[in-house]
Amino acid sequence: MRPQWYPEPAMVDIHHHLLPGLDDGSPDLSTSLDMARMAVADGITHVVCTPHASHHWTYDPTLVSAKLEELRSALAAESIPLTLASGCDFHLSSTNVDDAFQNPTKYTVNHKSYLLVELPDVILQGGIRETLHNLRVSGMTPILTHPERNLTLQKNTERLASWMRGGLHVQVTAGSVLGKMGREAERMAHELLADRWVHFLATDAHNTTSRPPQMRKAFDLVAKKYGADYADALCNRNPAAVFAGEALPHNPPPLHLFEDEEEDSEPKRPLWRKLLNI
Repeated sequence: MRPQWYPEPAMVDIHHHLLPGLDDGSPDLSTSLDMARMAVADGITHVVCTPHASHHWTYDPTLVSAKLEELRSALAAESIPLTLASGCDFHLSSTNVDDAFQNPTKYTVNHKSYLLVELPDVILQGGIRETLHNLRVSGMTPILTHPERNLTLQKNTERLASWMRGGLHVQVTAGSVLGKMGREAERMAHELLADRWVHFLATDAHNTTSRPPQMRKAFDLVAKKYGADYADALCNRNPAAVFAGEALPHNPPPLHLFEDEEEDSEPKRPLWRKLLNI
């Protein structure tokens, strides 16, 4: 029987900066507990803690593990029924990618197969499609976080379509669905949802105010506009499979994804860029 904390339906959040003091998310344990209470009150039952792994924020698995256990103990002491897993917000730098090839489960959710991948906000480097392919070959399943917030993809989704045709999964931020990340992010989020290009909703929570750990309103809006079954897949069934390291349940086929396969390529890079891998 589900505790009274949880309104129906339960939700799983795979992108959440809950661990204290590791990045620009929760600054301390007290804030983490406040975020956890807010998440549980909203109906979130499981959270993947995803600190940044970037040139600015060093990802230290030993420290992440220690922070995770500290937070689990604090949640138990406060009787907050939230189940945690580790992961990271993996930036596609050459250093990160090379390390992931050598250590395929270092950055993945629950040290299994799924990897949350974050792009730069504005400029997209070349060779992303090849990198995503090589990550899959190495045993990881990339999930692209919040493409609707990328200024380049907002102008043209063909590169996203190309990556998806290669097997990429997509996660949209709940706040984007509600218009809290700007008009263009909201527009693109709903275009992706209408075409069934989205596999997950997640909070990308950083605090209890501007970036709160809430999905309920986004779930309800998706259910109203695109169907309750699709909303449940995005907020429950699919992220639960990621949490467990299992294959995603059956999803409705995406619309308009394979209509222009002859354009399934990124802009060609000059030979000197390929040789320097830039």
